[in-house]
Amino acid sequence: MKKKRVIGLSVVALGVAYVFVAGRLETARIARPFESGTTATANAVPINTPQLMADVRTLAAPAFKGRRTGSPGSVLAQAYIARRFAELGLEHYGASYAMPFSFTHKSIRGLLTPGKTYRNEYPSAANLIGYIKGSKDPQRILLISAHYDHLGERNGVVYPGADDNASGVAAMLAVASYFKEHRPLHTVVFAAFDAEELGLRGAEAFVHALPFPREQLVLNLNFDMVSRNDDNEIWVAGLYYSPALKNLVATAARHSTVKLRAGHDKPMYLAGTVEDWTWSSDHGPFHDAGVPFVYFGVADHADYHRPTDVVEKINPAFFSKVSSLLIDVAASADANLQTLH
Repeated sequence: MKKKRVIGLSVVALGVAYVFVAGRLETARIARPFESGTTATANAVPINTPQLMADVRTLAAPAFKGRRTGSPGSVLAQAYIARRFAELGLEHYGASYAMPFSFTHKSIRGLLTPGKTYRNEYPSAANLIGYIKGSKDPQRILLISAHYDHLGERNGVVYPGADDNASGVAAMLAVASYFKEHRPLHTVVFAAFDAEELGLRGAEAFVHALPFPREQLVLNLNFDMVSRNDDNEIWVAGLYYSPALKNLVATAARHSTVKLRAGHDKPMYLAGTVEDWTWSSDHGPFHDAGVPFVYFGVADHADYHRPTDVVEKINPAFFSKVSSLLIDVAASADANLQTLH
């Protein structure tokens, strides 16, 4: 009996040591950013910063009350995004940009909090989907996504969600504006997803009811929290699963003065204590469906999921540089999409 106990303790000790060592090795690996450009050498894509900030400011405005799924503020956000899609000349599948879906959300917090409900029905959620048809090979599709929902209003306090994720939607619109002026070779689909905060439900609904054949979808670029970081850096995840995309991202990094770091996409049994962001945002359902993804987002900051995530805390210069970087990646992805298929 004593021998079995010693063996058991040894196995536990080895497991703890493995997790510790794996975590240290992964931390060291992802600490090295891609080579970035300098102010003199960077070849950034020009950005309409006033429009970029106007999109964030509108979506995070008090009238939108945090854009919680199913709320009047969500309806306002849908109308605004649809109007911007139309201004940019995006086509839509079906009669409009809106793709409604419904779902049931079960909340552990609701189960444990007096006055809250465990089971909530969301009968009127909606994704907004638009696209630009490719000029050369429209059958291959690049999907660019960002969720527009946020936490809404809690106990009379509004959570504006400026960085999370009005910023991602604004960056996506900037990419759409670029492709409006530089028609892509392949079809580029733009998806503003609902209900990300409730479990990636919008992306999940879209993946399960694609308006085009699944085999046409080559790559998902997902933007979630891209407008503020005190260290001038942003993370990219997904290259662990798709190493062929590394050169594409590295080239864009050399055109930017933003520090681009890769990581947080390795399973924790290989990465130890380093977080795996593979299912942290709307790229998760695409990964589950076998679609390669590249996710861009800043590290969590002090205002993450707080009422203080407001427009005034966004750094327009950093946000503009990141948006330029994202356009560069999207343009390169379009140019090389055939080789990625």
